Amino acid sequence: MIILILVVLGLAFGSFTNALVWRLHEQATSKKKRGDKRYSITKGRSMCVHCHHELAAKDLVPVLSWLELRGKCRYCHKPIDDTPLAEIGTAVLFVASYIWWPLPFDAHGTFNFIIWLVVLVGFVALLIYDLRWMLLPNRIIYPLIAIAGAAVLVNATVFGGGFTVISQAGLAMSVTAGVFYLLFQLSDGKWIGGGDVKLGIIIGLLLSGLLQGFLVLFIASILGVLAVVPGMITRKVTVTSRIPFGPFLIVAAIIVKLFGASMILWYRHKFLPGY
Repeated sequence: MIILILVVLGLAFGSFTNALVWRLHEQATSKKKRGDKRYSITKGRSMCVHCHHELAAKDLVPVLSWLELRGKCRYCHKPIDDTPLAEIGTAVLFVASYIWWPLPFDAHGTFNFIIWLVVLVGFVALLIYDLRWMLLPNRIIYPLIAIAGAAVLVNATVFGGGFTVISQAGLAMSVTAGVFYLLFQLSDGKWIGGGDVKLGIIIGLLLSGLLQGFLVLFIASILGVLAVVPGMITRKVTVTSRIPFGPFLIVAAIIVKLFGASMILWYRHKFLPGY
């Protein structure tokens, strides 16, 4: 029953991220649209991005409406920019997080699980935005920093984690954000973007220590290489090509959040016996 609820929630929030990303981008590219309630995140109604026809409820059923319409607007018949991938992906992440959640589902674990689901919605939105426009918008980044920071404080006070929780988050941030900040300063923003530094703050707050921070950077780098090498072989990617690193960081953070402790434990037993 819980998995079914998470699937429904994931599909719904995945659909929301598609709308959120598009509205944020439209507002960012046009001052006029910022004051137009049709593009408001809280007040605007769903509409076709091409003909701007307001969508009916039957057009908004996650995945099913897209399949029924064969990926085209019911009214202007132009291709729908958004695919069901965000909806399906968010649902899969919700269920996977529940299945492989590393904490027991007591008050402490349940609180952190709920926070994690909220952050996942933000992560999906950031991933889509960065892939489409190579930018990590502050209007998503800053709320996630606030949510993750508040969670650290609650874990430290309400759940008795004390200074250990805060120090562990600080150590993780020193890696996930500190390394990127150093690269950003050394390259004057050419090697890494400022958004990646802020994303590193969120990831550091969500993790639980120095090793997890290094593991995120390692996995993100591996994923980046795996994604770039085929493009370089086919010459579609060159040394001057701009590649968004945010998606790799986000995927790495999800992997480490769910499996990081087990991965580190396995490594110690395999290569550092007695450590």
